[in-house]
Amino acid sequence: MELIRTEFLVLGSGIAGLRAAIGLARHGRVLVVTKDQPSESNTGYAQGGVAVALGSDDSASLHLDDTLRAGSGIVAEPAARILVEEGPERIRELASWGARFDREGGRLHFTREGAHSRNRVLHALGDATGWEMVRALLEKTRRTAAVEVRSFACSTDLVLRDGRAVGCRFLAGDAGDETLVLARATLLATGGAGQVFRETTNPPVATGDGIAMGLRAGAALLDMEFVQFHPTALAIPGGPRFLVSEAVRGEGALLLNAAGERFVDELAARDQVARAIAREWQEGRGPVVLDLRHLDADRVRTRFPRIHATCLRHGLDMTLDPVPVTPAAHYLMGGIATDLLGRTSVPGLYAAGETAGTGVHGANRLASNSLLEGLVFGARAAEAMEADGNPEPRSLAAEPDPAIPGEDAAAGAAARHELRDRAWRALGVERDAGGLRALLEWTVGLGDPGGHPVDRASTEARNLRDVTRAMAACALFREESRGAHYRTDFPGADDRFAGHTLLAGGAPRLAEPLAAAHAGAR
Repeated sequence: MELIRTEFLVLGSGIAGLRAAIGLARHGRVLVVTKDQPSESNTGYAQGGVAVALGSDDSASLHLDDTLRAGSGIVAEPAARILVEEGPERIRELASWGARFDREGGRLHFTREGAHSRNRVLHALGDATGWEMVRALLEKTRRTAAVEVRSFACSTDLVLRDGRAVGCRFLAGDAGDETLVLARATLLATGGAGQVFRETTNPPVATGDGIAMGLRAGAALLDMEFVQFHPTALAIPGGPRFLVSEAVRGEGALLLNAAGERFVDELAARDQVARAIAREWQEGRGPVVLDLRHLDADRVRTRFPRIHATCLRHGLDMTLDPVPVTPAAHYLMGGIATDLLGRTSVPGLYAAGETAGTGVHGANRLASNSLLEGLVFGARAAEAMEADGNPEPRSLAAEPDPAIPGEDAAAGAAARHELRDRAWRALGVERDAGGLRALLEWTVGLGDPGGHPVDRASTEARNLRDVTRAMAACALFREESRGAHYRTDFPGADDRFAGHTLLAGGAPRLAEPLAAAHAGAR
């Protein structure tokens, strides 16, 4: 087993992890470990843009109001205030590092998405905002001597000593050789868990790795029942659930059912639009399509080059043809509970981005707040990781733990498909107690083989199981409908659940997020 010692360990190469690594490089050696190539993360798939109050008619207070309103009454206001107030500086910083945001007439161009009261969604290269932001961060990282990036390295478990996180184990290379990394501080920035669901816009790497590792290490989880389902994923049989950005509706695209009727406000909150589309399909009024034929074709091709090209590859010209769409799992509002500086309930362990649960999104994320969250809280986590003065572990032996046998490839793929199908039916756009209880019992019945996986497939299978179990437990606990969490057996909001769900070593309960409890940590 290889043993690596570094000062700071960052797991994940999305926007939160890279921004943290750049901040940490001023204070010591940083190792970034990423499961695939560095550019493969949820960040790169974010098309629509990044919400930031930089327009002449906008302000941080207006952005805050919209964030609070979208979150269905349970946004952690201290976290949201930090997001909107520090966001503009983080965007200016990224632009100074080479991010090419779109402009018109020499000025930054902003568009509007659902639940925003202003045009504040900044975009890049039309519909490749996330890709451009991560490109700029990767270029900055490559120019930073203190940062090393290890690609195609699959993290398996955190390493603990005396209740403190002191590093991580990962499998390196095709042979799956185990490596032990010891560090003063470890950041989980591995993204979300969209692969829990059969229908998802997330890339294959989004298997909830950091959340599952944190859970097994004893970290508390926050709001795991709140999964945002994007209303409009491309719905071609056999094709990928490619995200058709909300910005398309922001530019005037209409949602029509099979009878050619509009049935929902296209710019309503995402949970409302997703449920409306799902019901049209369920009640036989599908397919539901996005109609752009009334829009200027040249404008559509220029504004959405990536979406247009993808549709063409599947035989659709979005300027001439209605585009069939369906809801799909898109973003996890919850995650590992953190304070306002990314600290988790485990000393030495930090989390940022979609992996973290600060409460900033409440029950329903305001569109395009996620990229801003990664920048803002990635930078904040770096500050805490350096300032906390965590001791450097020195005497831990590099000994392998018992291994979990690798799965037969065909059997593993079938098991993964079954989990994702069950999760989609029980944890999808609409939920009820019977389906949730059955899913929870099924995941518990899968057991826990113990030890450490020997390959990526078995690692991801274990993580998907653990995250699905946490989601199901929290969704079963919340006996109401709020934001993205909709219970057909409890269709209304209930003030008894007007708070955050905390899962920490037992059954879920209501509690304030660490972000609210540490409101003074500025």
